[in-house]
Amino acid sequence: MPQISVNDLKNGITLELDNGLFQVIEFQHVKPGKGGAFVRTKIRNLRSGAVIDKTFNAGIKVEQAIVDRQDMQFLYKDGDEYVFMNTSTYDQMNVSNAALGEAADYLIEQMIAQIAMYQGEIIGVEIAASVELTIAETEPGVQGDRVSGARKPATLETGKVLQVPLFVGPGDKIKVDTRTGDYLTRV
Repeated sequence: MPQISVNDLKNGITLELDNGLFQVIEFQHVKPGKGGAFVRTKIRNLRSGAVIDKTFNAGIKVEQAIVDRQDMQFLYKDGDEYVFMNTSTYDQMNVSNAALGEAADYLIEQMIAQIAMYQGEIIGVEIAASVELTIAETEPGVQGDRVSGARKPATLETGKVLQVPLFVGPGDKIKVDTRTGDYLTRV
Protein backbone atom coordinates (compact mmCIF):
# COMPACT_ATOMS: atom_id res chain seq x y z
CA MET A 1 0.00 0.00 0.00
CA PRO A 2 1.42 3.44 -0.88
CA GLN A 3 2.26 5.81 1.91
CA ILE A 4 1.71 9.55 1.57
CA SER A 5 2.68 12.44 3.76
CA VAL A 6 -0.15 14.20 5.58
CA ASN A 7 1.20 17.38 3.96
CA ASP A 8 -0.09 16.00 0.62
CA LEU A 9 -3.68 15.33 1.80
CA LYS A 10 -6.52 16.49 -0.44
CA ASN A 11 -10.31 16.31 -0.12
CA GLY A 12 -11.63 12.92 -1.24
CA ILE A 13 -8.44 10.92 -0.60
CA THR A 14 -9.10 7.59 1.12
CA LEU A 15 -6.82 6.57 3.98
CA GLU A 16 -6.39 3.26 5.76
CA LEU A 17 -5.73 4.05 9.40
CA ASP A 18 -5.34 1.58 12.27
CA ASN A 19 -9.04 1.75 13.16
CA GLY A 20 -10.63 1.62 9.70
CA LEU A 21 -11.04 3.11 6.24
CA PHE A 22 -11.53 6.89 6.11
CA GLN A 23 -12.13 9.55 3.48
CA VAL A 24 -10.80 13.10 3.94
CA ILE A 25 -13.64 15.66 4.00
CA GLU A 26 -11.65 18.72 5.10
CA PHE A 27 -8.04 19.41 5.95
CA GLN A 28 -6.10 22.40 7.22
CA HIS A 29 -2.35 22.89 7.53
CA VAL A 30 -1.55 24.82 10.72
CA LYS A 31 1.82 26.41 11.51
CA PRO A 32 1.62 27.94 14.97
CA GLY A 33 4.14 30.55 16.05
CA LYS A 34 5.53 28.21 18.67
CA GLY A 35 5.96 24.47 18.21
CA GLY A 36 5.76 22.20 15.19
CA ALA A 37 3.31 22.34 12.31
CA PHE A 38 0.34 19.98 12.20
CA VAL A 39 -2.55 19.02 9.92
CA ARG A 40 -6.10 19.21 11.30
CA THR A 41 -8.53 16.97 9.37
CA LYS A 42 -12.17 16.01 9.34
CA ILE A 43 -12.52 12.42 8.10
CA ARG A 44 -15.49 10.10 7.46
CA ASN A 45 -15.44 6.41 8.35
CA LEU A 46 -16.52 4.72 5.10
CA ARG A 47 -17.99 1.68 6.85
CA SER A 48 -20.02 3.40 9.58
CA GLY A 49 -20.47 6.90 8.09
CA ALA A 50 -19.26 8.58 11.31
CA VAL A 51 -17.35 11.86 10.89
CA ILE A 52 -14.46 12.50 13.28
CA ASP A 53 -11.80 15.17 13.74
CA LYS A 54 -8.19 13.94 13.74
CA THR A 55 -4.95 15.86 14.04
CA PHE A 56 -1.67 14.63 12.52
CA ASN A 57 1.82 15.98 13.09
CA ALA A 58 3.18 17.49 9.88
CA GLY A 59 5.34 15.22 7.76
CA ILE A 60 4.20 11.84 9.12
CA LYS A 61 3.26 9.13 6.65
CA VAL A 62 -0.16 7.48 6.41
CA GLU A 63 -1.41 4.58 4.29
CA GLN A 64 -3.40 5.64 1.23
CA ALA A 65 -6.10 3.15 0.28
CA ILE A 66 -6.45 2.56 -3.45
CA VAL A 67 -10.18 2.64 -4.20
CA ASP A 68 -11.46 1.22 -7.49
CA ARG A 69 -14.38 3.23 -8.92
CA GLN A 70 -16.51 1.71 -11.67
CA ASP A 71 -19.50 3.07 -13.58
CA MET A 72 -22.33 0.59 -13.25
CA GLN A 73 -25.91 0.58 -14.47
CA PHE A 74 -28.73 -0.21 -12.06
CA LEU A 75 -30.82 -3.05 -13.51
CA TYR A 76 -33.44 -4.08 -10.93
CA LYS A 77 -34.14 -4.68 -7.27
CA ASP A 78 -34.00 -8.32 -6.12
CA GLY A 79 -35.45 -8.60 -2.62
CA ASP A 80 -33.23 -6.53 -0.31
CA GLU A 81 -30.44 -6.30 -2.86
CA TYR A 82 -29.92 -4.11 -5.90
CA VAL A 83 -28.47 -5.62 -9.08
CA PHE A 84 -25.93 -3.52 -11.00
CA MET A 85 -24.17 -4.28 -14.31
CA ASN A 86 -20.66 -3.15 -15.23
CA THR A 87 -21.10 -1.10 -18.42
CA SER A 88 -17.84 -2.31 -19.97
CA THR A 89 -17.62 -6.01 -18.99
CA TYR A 90 -21.37 -6.69 -18.54
CA ASP A 91 -20.67 -8.47 -15.23
CA GLN A 92 -23.52 -8.25 -12.74
CA MET A 93 -23.11 -7.49 -9.05
CA ASN A 94 -25.54 -7.53 -6.13
CA VAL A 95 -25.29 -4.55 -3.76
CA SER A 96 -26.93 -4.55 -0.34
CA ASN A 97 -29.28 -1.81 0.78
CA ALA A 98 -26.85 -0.89 3.58
CA ALA A 99 -23.99 -0.25 1.12
CA LEU A 100 -26.21 2.02 -0.99
CA GLY A 101 -27.30 4.23 1.90
CA GLU A 102 -29.23 7.34 0.79
CA ALA A 103 -28.63 6.57 -2.92
CA ALA A 104 -31.29 3.83 -2.76
CA ASP A 105 -34.00 6.51 -2.45
CA TYR A 106 -33.20 7.88 -5.90
CA LEU A 107 -32.33 4.81 -8.00
CA ILE A 108 -34.47 4.01 -11.01
CA GLU A 109 -33.82 1.33 -13.60
CA GLN A 110 -31.15 2.08 -16.25
CA MET A 111 -29.54 4.80 -14.04
CA ILE A 112 -25.73 4.95 -14.01
CA ALA A 113 -24.03 5.00 -10.59
CA GLN A 114 -20.38 4.96 -9.58
CA ILE A 115 -19.54 2.03 -7.27
CA ALA A 116 -16.46 2.46 -5.05
CA MET A 117 -14.76 -0.81 -4.08
CA TYR A 118 -11.83 -1.54 -1.80
CA GLN A 119 -10.35 -5.06 -1.80
CA GLY A 120 -13.60 -6.50 -3.20
CA GLU A 121 -15.79 -4.76 -0.60
CA ILE A 122 -18.29 -2.10 -1.69
CA ILE A 123 -17.63 1.00 0.39
CA GLY A 124 -19.84 3.51 -1.36
CA VAL A 125 -22.19 4.34 -4.19
CA GLU A 126 -22.25 7.77 -5.82
CA ILE A 127 -25.06 9.00 -8.05
CA ALA A 128 -25.59 12.27 -9.90
CA ALA A 129 -26.12 15.43 -7.83
CA SER A 130 -29.66 15.73 -9.20
CA VAL A 131 -32.05 13.22 -10.77
CA GLU A 132 -35.36 13.45 -12.61
CA LEU A 133 -38.12 11.37 -11.02
CA THR A 134 -41.87 11.05 -11.52
CA ILE A 135 -44.40 11.86 -8.79
CA ALA A 136 -46.35 8.66 -8.07
CA GLU A 137 -48.82 10.10 -5.58
CA THR A 138 -49.67 13.48 -4.04
CA GLU A 139 -52.73 15.36 -2.89
CA PRO A 140 -54.15 17.97 -5.26
CA GLY A 141 -53.40 21.60 -4.43
CA VAL A 142 -56.34 23.35 -2.74
CA GLN A 143 -57.99 26.02 -4.93
CA GLY A 144 -57.40 29.44 -3.42
CA ASP A 145 -54.46 28.30 -1.29
CA ARG A 146 -51.83 30.67 -2.64
CA VAL A 147 -49.54 31.00 0.34
CA SER A 148 -46.06 31.80 -0.94
CA GLY A 149 -43.75 28.82 -0.53
CA ALA A 150 -46.49 26.43 0.63
CA ARG A 151 -45.51 22.76 0.38
CA LYS A 152 -47.22 19.37 0.42
CA PRO A 153 -45.88 15.81 0.72
CA ALA A 154 -45.40 13.79 -2.47
CA THR A 155 -44.34 10.17 -3.01
CA LEU A 156 -41.83 9.57 -5.80
CA GLU A 157 -41.72 6.52 -8.08
CA THR A 158 -38.92 5.14 -5.88
CA GLY A 159 -41.06 5.38 -2.71
CA LYS A 160 -39.24 8.39 -1.22
CA VAL A 161 -41.50 11.09 0.26
CA LEU A 162 -40.49 14.74 -0.04
CA GLN A 163 -42.06 18.20 0.13
CA VAL A 164 -43.08 19.80 -3.20
CA PRO A 165 -44.91 23.05 -4.13
CA LEU A 166 -48.72 23.01 -4.34
CA PHE A 167 -48.83 23.20 -8.16
CA VAL A 168 -47.04 19.83 -8.63
CA GLY A 169 -49.40 16.93 -9.31
CA PRO A 170 -49.29 13.14 -9.83
CA GLY A 171 -47.44 12.11 -13.01
CA ASP A 172 -45.29 15.28 -13.10
CA LYS A 173 -41.54 14.84 -13.58
CA ILE A 174 -39.46 16.79 -11.09
CA LYS A 175 -35.75 17.33 -10.49
CA VAL A 176 -34.53 16.35 -7.00
CA ASP A 177 -31.21 17.21 -5.32
CA THR A 178 -29.80 13.84 -4.19
CA ARG A 179 -27.45 15.41 -1.61
CA THR A 180 -30.20 17.15 0.38
CA GLY A 181 -33.37 15.40 -0.80
CA ASP A 182 -34.98 18.72 -1.78
CA TYR A 183 -37.27 19.53 -4.70
CA LEU A 184 -35.45 21.67 -7.29
CA THR A 185 -37.80 22.24 -10.23
CA ARG A 186 -40.50 20.72 -12.40
CA VAL A 187 -39.21 19.27 -15.68
